[in-house]
Amino acid sequence: MPIPKILVIPGSLRSGSHNARLAALAAKELTLAEADVTRISLADYPLPMFDADLAADVGLPRNAVQLRRMLEVHHGVFITSPEYSASVTPLVKNAIDWISRAHERGEPTYAAFKDRAFAIGAAAPGSGGGLRSLMALRQILELGCGALVIPEQITIARASEAFDEMDNLKDEMLASMLKMLVRRLVEVARFMARGME
Repeated sequence: MPIPKILVIPGSLRSGSHNARLAALAAKELTLAEADVTRISLADYPLPMFDADLAADVGLPRNAVQLRRMLEVHHGVFITSPEYSASVTPLVKNAIDWISRAHERGEPTYAAFKDRAFAIGAAAPGSGGGLRSLMALRQILELGCGALVIPEQITIARASEAFDEMDNLKDEMLASMLKMLVRRLVEVARFMARGME
């Protein structure tokens, strides 16, 4: 049985980010679920704001190509997304826009988003837990990029109080939900991995 490779991407660069904590916890749970996990920071892949004229004149930024290649070598992707003005952060949307354009000649625009499973989660200080961000992210990935986003997701409300001193979730029900989400992502990613063999 193939070991699925899962890429974990926190959608925030803020110091002390709740979504970075959620991404780290998801990476730990994915490892326990026997996935081969890579966690990155988008801070290591700085990109200009997406501009089609810039792409046409100068070419694709090297970091856009690197992110695309990173997606392509993984069978699954877990993205945590803060909520800004009832939507995703510019950081997340900009990365997706650049990755979608970083395709080989003759390939469809959204090739990097195909044949892999995506899971999404959010942590936010409010009572909604970032749900509106996930609604927007699901739409971008599914409708915009044609990606397979598994139905399960997780939202962490009142995130400043949700984690203990070891960065685990205090609420047992939320902790169980994260484990279930992770197991589902691993299951679907393993199926994708079989198809790539």
